[in-house]
Amino acid sequence: MGLSQEIKPVNTELMDTLVEASKMDWMPYVEGDDRAFAKILYTGSESGTWAVLFRWLKGFSADPHKHLAGSHTFILSGKLQVRDGLLNAGDYVYEPNGMLHDETTALEDTEYLFISNGPVIFFDDKNFTGYLGWEEWQRMKG
Repeated sequence: MGLSQEIKPVNTELMDTLVEASKMDWMPYVEGDDRAFAKILYTGSESGTWAVLFRWLKGFSADPHKHLAGSHTFILSGKLQVRDGLLNAGDYVYEPNGMLHDETTALEDTEYLFISNGPVIFFDDKNFTGYLGWEEWQRMKG
């Protein structure tokens, strides 16, 4: 029995995006700190979504920040201190839009997959100190 509707894509040029992360070099992404590295897997101009594989060496801390969209984190190896909890290898966490963090710290050398549906802003006690979204990752990618 045939399908009752057409399922062919309207855009015949749609293609999967394959990223061979295993062949990519780790790039430092925090100026002045040689403990934070990334592999940029995806930047989506149409949605604002971005996917990055992070490698943080023990002791690296990300500044306090707020998620301006939901995000997914999967820990591949190591251990992160996030708010009052620990994320260990094999752990997954979804963080909704508006989630606030104090520092996030690598308690061990840690690699994790991070997929964000929008930007993250960083702050200190008085000011915003940074903004990280798909455009910033695209610029770093070159």
